[in-house]
Amino acid sequence: MTQPPDSTEAAEEERQQVEEVEEAEEAKHGKGTWKHAAFHVATTIATPAAYAPLPFALASLGWPLGVSSLVGATLATWYSSLLIASLWKWDGKKHVTYRHLAQSVFGFWGYWSIAFFQQVASIGNNIAIQIAAGSSLKAVYKYYHKDGDLTLQHFIIFFGVFELFLSQLPDIHSLRWVNALCTFSTIGFAATTIGVTIYNGKKIDRKSISYGLDGSSSSKVFRAFNALGTIAFSFGDAMLPEIQNTVREPAKKNVYKGVSAAYGIIVLSYWQLAFTGYWAFGSQVEPYILSSLTVPQWTIVMANIFAVIQISGCFQIYCRPTYAYFEERLLSNETATSRSSLRNKLVRLVCTSMYMLLITLVAAAMPFFGDFVAICGAIGFTPLDFVFPAMAYLKARRRRHQNTKMYLSLLLLNFAIVVWFSAVAVFGCIGAVKFIVEDVKTYKFFHDM
Repeated sequence: MTQPPDSTEAAEEERQQVEEVEEAEEAKHGKGTWKHAAFHVATTIATPAAYAPLPFALASLGWPLGVSSLVGATLATWYSSLLIASLWKWDGKKHVTYRHLAQSVFGFWGYWSIAFFQQVASIGNNIAIQIAAGSSLKAVYKYYHKDGDLTLQHFIIFFGVFELFLSQLPDIHSLRWVNALCTFSTIGFAATTIGVTIYNGKKIDRKSISYGLDGSSSSKVFRAFNALGTIAFSFGDAMLPEIQNTVREPAKKNVYKGVSAAYGIIVLSYWQLAFTGYWAFGSQVEPYILSSLTVPQWTIVMANIFAVIQISGCFQIYCRPTYAYFEERLLSNETATSRSSLRNKLVRLVCTSMYMLLITLVAAAMPFFGDFVAICGAIGFTPLDFVFPAMAYLKARRRRHQNTKMYLSLLLLNFAIVVWFSAVAVFGCIGAVKFIVEDVKTYKFFHDM
């Protein structure tokens, strides 16, 4: 007579199934190398929409303050990225999102603070770069159809439809080859734009170029505030824990290498474009550097194509926190093995469609690129990329390093970063809001810029 299956055997079988699912999830989220991390970080930070406004930021600050602000922000954000990477499994647990890392360090308020700032950074960044992508697509269109009837709003919509298609890919790791292409497009954009900027600068009568700060004292101050927000936006990387989750062990070492490699690209592209753009056009440089270039036309078209390719990958990186937030709640009862069901795909399609509709509508209605860049940098990226990393590292590591010279040095450095960039966030927000109000008064909604 056969015996009924032992309940312990059933429990063991269930436990093995759970372990298999967990191992599958672990494998899915930890396949990337340091090169993949570099691609993701470079795609996230070094976008044409991020460094194209840097010459305009320098023009709003002048040479001494502009150069020191740019160099200081580069070093500070590289250091902050290393701090965030060092907190990987700091308490023995794996925190796969920025929100959960913040919760592990600061508790309830840390989770919701980062969730808020991430959404501001995500939405604000994607509005700004969708405007930039639309502007680049329009420039290419006008090169071939000078009398064409399509407006900036049409191209913003076209780009939004394409991003909706990419949004159906499941996670950041599935974008690795897209982001590899975007990284090479970043290099192509930077090289092309820098070369064409120098070419245009030599064609201009250098005696006609002014580097003075124009306007009244109050307007100079507000432009300087706006410029600080723009520089903060240019180093936006509010996704490092999510990127680190896609990297294989040793995750810390791989992300250290990836971040440093990405910043090598950033220094070569950011600094040269910022300095050459300001040198070439002086205080008359446009907020989006490509708008200042005139000849040769074919190279400007090529730079715009590089810009669209790169922006397409960056957009995906920044929309993922929003998608993850809704999926965590709508699909919370689903097991890992059923995440590919038709129902879940429909949920993703609905969520991504609503997100893309919102972003596209705002970008088309208020295509003020420079203003969105500044306010997004001030409110979104400054807390995430400068203030929180410094505070989190000190709190998480204080027991290990307390009363040592190293800890005291880090305390002083991190405190200086927190104070300075908190001030940048406030001043940058003030400047950006002022210019948005002025632009809304000057232009109608859905204006074809």
